[in-house]
Amino acid sequence: MESRMRKNGFTLLEVLVVVAIMGIMMILTFPSIMNSLETRDLENSARDVQTTLQQARYRAVIDKIHCRIRFAQTSGLWQMLLESMNSDGTWSHVTGVPDREISRKFTVTLDLPSTQTIEFTPVGIVEDYDSTANSLTLQSSKLKAKGQADLRVLTVFGGGTISYAKGTS
Repeated sequence: MESRMRKNGFTLLEVLVVVAIMGIMMILTFPSIMNSLETRDLENSARDVQTTLQQARYRAVIDKIHCRIRFAQTSGLWQMLLESMNSDGTWSHVTGVPDREISRKFTVTLDLPSTQTIEFTPVGIVEDYDSTANSLTLQSSKLKAKGQADLRVLTVFGGGTISYAKGTS
C-alpha cells in the first residue's frame, strides 16, 4: 500500500547531484567559451577592417575618384575614416558612410606607405604602393598570453587586393 502512495519525482539529493554536475561542467567549459569569444572578436574586427578597405576600393572604381581609408587614433581608439578626394585636391569624409572603430582591446600596428592611410586610385590600385610597408596587424593580448594565434594580418597589394592571415607572435 505504501508503494501506491509514493508520487513520482526526484529527491532533494538527486537534484543537488545534478546541479553539482552541471556546475562542474560550466566551470570546466568557461575558459574555453571565453577563449572562443576573444577569437571571434578578433576575427570580426579584422574582417571589419578588410570590408572597409574593400569598400573604399570599390567606391574609388565605381565613382572614378581617389578614395582612401584614414586610420586615426583618438584617446586610444582607432577609427577608420572613408574619405574621397575633392576636385581641389583636398579630402572630405564620404557622406552616408559611418566611421568604423577597432576595439580598444586589440593592439593595432600600421605599416603603411603613407602616414596611416591607404589610398585607392580610380582604377582600384593602391597609390604610392610600397611592398615593404603594406600591412595592418591586430593583436589580442589575451590570446597571446595563452600561446594561441593572436595576430590577424591584413596585407594590401598594389593591385588593390587584400589578403588576410592568422599568425602567432
